[in-house]
Amino acid sequence: MSEHKMFCYQCQESSKGIGCTVRGVCGKTDRVANLQDLLMYTVKGLAVLAEKGKVLGIEFSEYNHYTMTSLFMTITNANFDDRSIIDQIKRGLDLRETMKKDLKAKNVDLSDMHDCVEWTAESDEEMIVKSVSSEVGVLATENEDIRSLRELVMYGLKGMAAYAEHAYNLKHENKEIYEFITKALVSTLDNTLGAEELVALTLETGKYGVEAMALLDKANTQTYGNPEITSVNIGVRNKPAILISGHDLRDMEQLLEQTKGTGVDVYTHGEMLPANYYPAFKKYDNFVGNYGNSWWLQKEEFETFNGPILFTTNCIVPPKADHIDRIYTTGASGYPGCKHINPDTEGKKDFSKIVEHAKRLSSPTEIETGSIVGGFAHSQVFALADKVVEAVKSGAIKKFFVMAGCDGRMKSREYYTDFAEKLPKDTVILTAGCAKYRYNKLDLGDIGGIPRVLDAGQCNDSYSLAVIALKLKEVFELNDINDLPIAYNIAWYEQKAVIVLLALLYLGVKNIKLGPTLPAFLSPNVAKVLVETFGINGITNVEDDLTQLLA
Repeated sequence: MSEHKMFCYQCQESSKGIGCTVRGVCGKTDRVANLQDLLMYTVKGLAVLAEKGKVLGIEFSEYNHYTMTSLFMTITNANFDDRSIIDQIKRGLDLRETMKKDLKAKNVDLSDMHDCVEWTAESDEEMIVKSVSSEVGVLATENEDIRSLRELVMYGLKGMAAYAEHAYNLKHENKEIYEFITKALVSTLDNTLGAEELVALTLETGKYGVEAMALLDKANTQTYGNPEITSVNIGVRNKPAILISGHDLRDMEQLLEQTKGTGVDVYTHGEMLPANYYPAFKKYDNFVGNYGNSWWLQKEEFETFNGPILFTTNCIVPPKADHIDRIYTTGASGYPGCKHINPDTEGKKDFSKIVEHAKRLSSPTEIETGSIVGGFAHSQVFALADKVVEAVKSGAIKKFFVMAGCDGRMKSREYYTDFAEKLPKDTVILTAGCAKYRYNKLDLGDIGGIPRVLDAGQCNDSYSLAVIALKLKEVFELNDINDLPIAYNIAWYEQKAVIVLLALLYLGVKNIKLGPTLPAFLSPNVAKVLVETFGINGITNVEDDLTQLLA
């Protein structure tokens, strides 16, 4: 760290394709970046103790949820608030002492432990000093390839934890996921593990990524019903309103319940758009539709929305000074100067301050009119299965293109709009995540009544796309998922896209195009392994990539 104020290369916008060393391109300060590293260091220390407890059958009740939340807090664009991160580290140190006490009571030898189990701090200043020390952070692992594989696992765990936390909020858990997260965290400290073992751990991370997405799919659909084909309004009404962004559907439900009958409307933004597809939310008369576009346009769109904005998860862009007072955060998200809403012991949140705030403000300014269609998760596509299979057999649909993943602000992402526009009219796009905003408002038509853009939902709903592919493999009696007429052109930005990618690799999907750039955290040797083993390659230009993927 002596050469840099910070070092972070976990997202697609890593400075110069290498890493952010002064301030994150995302907007986080060096202090926040370093404290997030220290939080991960603390979590690894807890995992070491949890692993020792597992041998003796000891379960630490707070540990799993603390670990999920901590991992989630460090995802790109989730939490910029150094105060909340320091407080989370302090909770971790207190929890660590409790865990040590329980283990010592069982005569567990805790001598000669890793520094991440032993370090402590009496003040915020001591924490800040520790956060920039040589043993904390990405660069503590000197070997470039081992570092690359460890971080690939870590970023997969962050995405997995985000999905597991959403499921937890809906009272759905899978202890095997928790156990794997613990095992993987401890493995990133094990200097006896070489590249071969870490590659295997990477694929195992993908396996549990599938489990986490399946768990969240079950939680969402059992709670709110299966998504339905829905025409989502993108215009506005003349009433005060709240804009809800992020991913957490439990927060969505609570906000709708608390705004019912108040005269305050609710609109979704960004990755919350798919909430419009769930039957349970359609009963609310004040749920109007979706406002705006992808996350990176929020500064301009929050200006015109006029009302308060609730962030339930990541995808925060540092706000303008003239509307920061209208932004509220909850869950793992946070930003200095924004009001944070905490749950009670039952997970309930009081959004009354946001509702009252909305009543004092103007209604949204209309920025577009019309509607967009979505709701093509696996259950809905299965309902159309006969129609889809017949279209494939007749040749009406020649190929499916999975264009899931993330959006971002780089001009190079215009590639995905151009790619969608230039696809032959006998092809269908399967999408999930905010990548869809590059083409979900284009008039691409349909094939025999089947829209040419099938939006499954949020980034976690990439699980639906995998389920659809596996079902088609079964229907067409194929031995290999790669024999299907499906090509993969994935856009990525942050760590939830990483776990989606690892999940696809675990399922055996090959020849994925990944863009707009390959991850900076992949060393040349690790990138070579991914290319040679799985056929992963970067995007080039629309014409050449179309030729390759249509072949």
